[in-house]
Amino acid sequence: MKNGVSIDPAVCHGKPVLTGTRVLVSTILGALAGGDSREEICADYQITDDQISDALQFGSEIVEFQTASYEAVS
Repeated sequence: MKNGVSIDPAVCHGKPVLTGTRVLVSTILGALAGGDSREEICADYQITDDQISDALQFGSEIVEFQTASYEAVS
């Protein structure tokens, strides 16, 4: 994938990870949501600040994902 995030069925059961690591994007997003600083996360997971930005970018793209519209069933 782009932006420093990869999805590979052979790595962490196909969950999105930071490319070249086994650090789940969800772990990074959860740490940020829990109040951890970027500096703490970098130290805890041996990643860079740019990789944190990659995780945030990926997360923002996922929430903007749209599928084809459908008609409601009454």
